[in-house]
Amino acid sequence: MRRIALIALALLLAQAPAIRCGAQITHSSQGQLDRAASDILARAARKMSQNVAFRVEMRVLDGQHRELSRQEAQIRYNKGRYHLLHPDMELISDGTTVWQWDKAAQEVAVNNLEPGEAANLLNPSALLEGYERDFKAKYIRTDDDGTAVIDLQPRAARNYHKIRLLIDEESGLLKRLEVHKYDSGREIYTISDFRRATTPASDFTFDPAKHPGVEVIDMR
Repeated sequence: MRRIALIALALLLAQAPAIRCGAQITHSSQGQLDRAASDILARAARKMSQNVAFRVEMRVLDGQHRELSRQEAQIRYNKGRYHLLHPDMELISDGTTVWQWDKAAQEVAVNNLEPGEAANLLNPSALLEGYERDFKAKYIRTDDDGTAVIDLQPRAARNYHKIRLLIDEESGLLKRLEVHKYDSGREIYTISDFRRATTPASDFTFDPAKHPGVEVIDMR
């Protein structure tokens, strides 16, 4: 169960503390204002602030860029609430509580969302809206297909040296995220099937009455 949970928590972005929303002032790694990065990240934040659904493919590469693992999951997302669907498990949060359902074991572990966890890999809008506190953003280029490349360099020591975001410059759609490690290894998250959704609030909680036979383990 722990292995699957780690896969789930790694499925969209490196952890970053939740911070305030609002207008962004972005700096490049040299300290100058980088308004190109600021504008594109603001559009991406607005895109992720909606009630949406998308598929994420996660690939882990070693220092030689050889693939070590590949996972896929479907995510329903709305302003910090999420429902991750994986063949082996589901991870559900209403923004306060987290339910981790191990389907093989027929168990659901219930925990409180820890402080700062609201902006983890399953809450991309928190990173996009509040990156400036923990990262320096730098616009790199725009490719021929309209994909903007932006690097986020952590201000404090992390186990990686940058996060590279690939964003559709016109629409603000986050298409791919790459975590670049110091040993040249990478974690690559590719978003597909992004769409507006009408996910009801009930989908962001776990109802034991709808799942007879599933043991609920309350760890709060």
